[in-house]
Amino acid sequence: MTAATQTSADAGPSRRKELTLDVVGLLARLTLGIVLVVAGWLKVGNPAGAARAVQGYRIMPYDVATYVGYALPIVEIVVGLLLITGLFTRFAALIGGLLMVAFIIGISQAWARGLHIDCGCFGGGGEVAASATRYPQEIARDTGLAVCAAWLVWRPQSLASLDRVLFGR
Repeated sequence: MTAATQTSADAGPSRRKELTLDVVGLLARLTLGIVLVVAGWLKVGNPAGAARAVQGYRIMPYDVATYVGYALPIVEIVVGLLLITGLFTRFAALIGGLLMVAFIIGISQAWARGLHIDCGCFGGGGEVAASATRYPQEIARDTGLAVCAAWLVWRPQSLASLDRVLFGR
């Protein structure tokens, strides 16, 4: 086998691997991005409700929680749109991942402290009956989303991204 034949034979599996990794990146981008946009969109029309949801966690001063509650939906929408479009993917994934870690910590501490609150992740929030809490499911969901973010921080390349069109990556 000549060197040219060997190179040609090796290119097939390598291209398939790159395509597979790019598809995984696209799925991770869209999953995390869509969840963030939907979560932000459901809260942006009710900033006072979003603020109450953050205040319900009782982990920061009331005024700080209010500001966080007002800002969070906008941050979620912007980061989600960056991910969906594939623009500044690594940066957006880093912010999205940090949000997921913060959400996991918030939900975990509420569960550990015996608070009975709705996470407020998709609107709502505030106190609920003990039987209405869904802490394990919320932590599992956010962990899965954090894995999507970690993948994109590690390998931000994916199909159909503005990063690829604008920056060749």
